[in-house]
Amino acid sequence: MRSDAMPPRRAVLAGITAGLAFGRAALAERLPTVAVTKDPSCGCCERWVTHLREAGFAATVVEAPVNPLKIRLGVPRDLASCHTAQVDGYVVEGHVPAGVIKRMLAEKPKGTGLAVPGMPVGSPGMEVEGMEPETYDVVLFGPCLDARPPWRLRQP
Repeated sequence: MRSDAMPPRRAVLAGITAGLAFGRAALAERLPTVAVTKDPSCGCCERWVTHLREAGFAATVVEAPVNPLKIRLGVPRDLASCHTAQVDGYVVEGHVPAGVIKRMLAEKPKGTGLAVPGMPVGSPGMEVEGMEPETYDVVLFGPCLDARPPWRLRQP
């Protein structure tokens, strides 16, 4: 027996669904756009961009040579990876997890940006079925910064 004071189940589910969609839209509005520069033939970069978008970021992608950009933005050679991104005045080099980028944007540390050197298996975009994820560092880099923890993070 249904009470007239109780809304129908379908109406409740519709309200929850609408609330979730609104919440995702509000999250995307608060996050700045990530501008990614990648080599045209790189598939792992595309998977990393998908990871960012699934985490609520908007992302633009430019396919172009990345080494001149890395030099111009001050990415140290030993921290280089396959793609370079820019977000809210920071540089993001390589397969940095979206959650760590969000933390950087919230805390606004002094530094040029974050890097995951190389292309470690298990980092976002570098998942390989049947292979255990590697432990890797997410490093805050740039001149005049204190690179002590918590900004030298170990993943996973």
